[in-house]
Amino acid sequence: MKKILLILCVVIISGLTLFNNKQFIPPDKVANSQQNEDDLTFAVLGDVHGNNDSLHRAIRDLYSINPALDVLILNGDTVDQGIKKQYDGIKRTLFKTNSMLPKTIIKNIGNHEFFNYDIEVNSPQDVKTFINRYLEFSGEEKVYHDTWVEGYHFISLGSEDGNSETLDSIRAYISNEQRKWLTDKLAENYEKGRPMFVFLHQPLNSNPNSGWVGSDQSDELKIILSQYPEVILFSSHTHADLTEKGIVLNQPFTKVHTGAVHYTIVRNVQDQTRTREPFIKGLYVVVNGDRVVIKGRDLKEGSWIFTQELNSH
Repeated sequence: MKKILLILCVVIISGLTLFNNKQFIPPDKVANSQQNEDDLTFAVLGDVHGNNDSLHRAIRDLYSINPALDVLILNGDTVDQGIKKQYDGIKRTLFKTNSMLPKTIIKNIGNHEFFNYDIEVNSPQDVKTFINRYLEFSGEEKVYHDTWVEGYHFISLGSEDGNSETLDSIRAYISNEQRKWLTDKLAENYEKGRPMFVFLHQPLNSNPNSGWVGSDQSDELKIILSQYPEVILFSSHTHADLTEKGIVLNQPFTKVHTGAVHYTIVRNVQDQTRTREPFIKGLYVVVNGDRVVIKGRDLKEGSWIFTQELNSH
């Protein structure tokens, strides 16, 4: 009888121990276990413009969503001027938040990386200097580069000129060499139906009557990208408000606007005026096989703006 009671006590104590252990699993461990069920998760932040406080806030919010994020993409205009002081400021922020950052951070070039407000028009040497500063910051060899994460291809395009005698301060110049590189990269280990993620700070030209020109090479890029309906192209630059309307399907590839971290241009419906508001917005993306879920995030308020599911078939 004593032996039976002893066994019952051991069983009860073991059960209570298991129960208590379940109750006290740290919340971040639970989040990690849930997020790790996804094939891939990443976030895209555009137009930080050297606003380190807002970048820090965005990183904290993304960490609260998913401590096990696979990739963070800074999609151009990370600095407001491509000068050493501003890059140093961004580096300090990334260092301070290192424990909240994913292992892979992709840093793309925008048009403001070619700016120094003390220089009105860049000389060829100025352009090289700005590019070299960007390359040192990003750890890349060229303004266009790619990487593979969890079997998914991330391809970054980038302007090779800016604010110079040969190009204005807004557009992206994508050379023949870069377009050939893009063609080769899209074909590299291509798998039908598997999403491919392409990034360019400037959006491709939309309506030719709108007056908006992101790149004089937009038509050539569209021809290349149109060979692959699996492509999802992310662009920033406009500071337009982040809504589900920023996702454009069937190009035949998909175009996605990322929102902006530094400020958002908000249109007043009543008087049609536009104001710059300090709204911090970005994208959180979940990938499982050919299924991609894009979620717009208000990083300042910590709330979701929209959720849209894509299928690359």
